[in-house]
Amino acid sequence: MKKYLITGLLVWIPLAITLWVLHLIVTSMDQTLTLLPPGFQPKYNIPGLGVLLTILVVVLTGVLASNIIGQRLLRVWERMLGRIPVVKSIYSGVKQVSDTLFTPGGQAFRKTLLVQYPRLGSWTIGFQTGVPGGDVSNHLKGDYISVYVPTTPNPTSGFFLMMPRQDVIELDMSVDEALKYVVSMGVVPPGNGRKRK
Repeated sequence: MKKYLITGLLVWIPLAITLWVLHLIVTSMDQTLTLLPPGFQPKYNIPGLGVLLTILVVVLTGVLASNIIGQRLLRVWERMLGRIPVVKSIYSGVKQVSDTLFTPGGQAFRKTLLVQYPRLGSWTIGFQTGVPGGDVSNHLKGDYISVYVPTTPNPTSGFFLMMPRQDVIELDMSVDEALKYVVSMGVVPPGNGRKRK
């Protein structure tokens, strides 16, 4: 009986969580319809209409920003935001990060690494994000790399470290596999890489 109960839970729990997350996303996006003027709001509550509206707005923005006129308008908009003191620092920082992460062919996470963190003898997954630059590189002696260590199970938060290259081990593992490994808290092991000698 216990075996069947656990097997049943293993089938239903991932499905229930997936449906719950999808429901949360759809209902949150449906609330964007309340931003429309009263005359344009639908009379009946149609589930998923907010999702379609959000996708439509994002796609139309992408189409507009991809042509010459749209790019000029975008530059004017960014210059206007750049003149507002607090908004300038927030917007420019978020834009740099989003451009790095979401640009097609971008190299936000270049390599998957095995690093000792938070203390020696304790290992975790990290991602190489580049090399230290600016004045920071003037104060670091030797060959250092920039490493992002994600937290579990939410990899969008984590720690940024600058570590000596010889202190990290480069893994034969894709970034996708490593992220699944981190999100699952080590429950879903990555595919077997080649054996290191």
